[in-house]
Amino acid sequence: MSEVITIGEPLTTFASSEPDVSLVDVEKWHKIMGGAELNVAIGVKRLGHSVEYISRVGNDPFGKYVIKTISEHEVGTTYISEDDQYFTGYQLKQLVTKGDPATFNFRRNSAASHLEPGVIDQVDLSDVKFAHMSGIFPAISDTSEASFRKLYKRLNDADIPVTFDPNLRPTLWKSHDYMVKTINELAGYADIVLPGIEEGKLLMGSDDPEAVADFYLQGERTKTVIVKLGPAGAFVKTKTGENYTVDGFHVDQVVDTVGAGDGFALGVITALLEGKSLKSAVLRGNAVGALQVQTVGDNDGYPDPNGLLAFYAKEGVAEDE
Repeated sequence: MSEVITIGEPLTTFASSEPDVSLVDVEKWHKIMGGAELNVAIGVKRLGHSVEYISRVGNDPFGKYVIKTISEHEVGTTYISEDDQYFTGYQLKQLVTKGDPATFNFRRNSAASHLEPGVIDQVDLSDVKFAHMSGIFPAISDTSEASFRKLYKRLNDADIPVTFDPNLRPTLWKSHDYMVKTINELAGYADIVLPGIEEGKLLMGSDDPEAVADFYLQGERTKTVIVKLGPAGAFVKTKTGENYTVDGFHVDQVVDTVGAGDGFALGVITALLEGKSLKSAVLRGNAVGALQVQTVGDNDGYPDPNGLLAFYAKEGVAEDE
């Protein structure tokens, strides 16, 4: 088995090739693979750690493309099943020169939304050292939420450390109130919670980083909250009394913000797997996020170990042991 495990829905993404043209008017597209949890898995593997990804795709060209591409990234596919009845989810994504791109999802009743809880019983957790969970998969259907919760319980019962990223997708949830209630409950089962500062506003009503951290530190398992502040870096607070901000990195041009938060998560996870300090883990999260926003693809900016070291050297910083 692998050091890291995650669960999510992979998406075949049709990304616009025409800058700042609306999704209605664009005529030229290129095909890439997307999915927040999958981005994390790809980045974890790129930094030298084994990772397994749990999902379901349709028995269709998109599904076969997804499995082929995941395998090329050397992410484990043991727990990706094919479905003859339901289709692989896909997405349209706008190319923008400033700000966040518009997206449109075709994923209602997709194969991943029919990943039933019984599949989770077959997952081998014996060698897993870290799990990454996100608020997207439980949003896509009642079935996926049940499977997500079952995996979460197995991870908690095995005392495997979990990171949780709210990754809010309001259009996927049955209602705003249900989203807020469910996300805040699920966050409490994680050892490390990774909310963005804007997510804090939606989920608990404040954009004060310490207030957001204090809210999530009430979780029954939560030991650490890392509030992502965008270009300003990240604010950290722990139950043991640590309280500090790790500055972000200056980026001359932001090409695409998609994948930056996932990059932050994988930076934290891989550094902690390597025995680095929490502060170093947050520094790495900031670094991977900064690299990612300078690329067009959802995960093209994630570095390998040499690329990470080169970035640190250019920035004049180093990770602590």
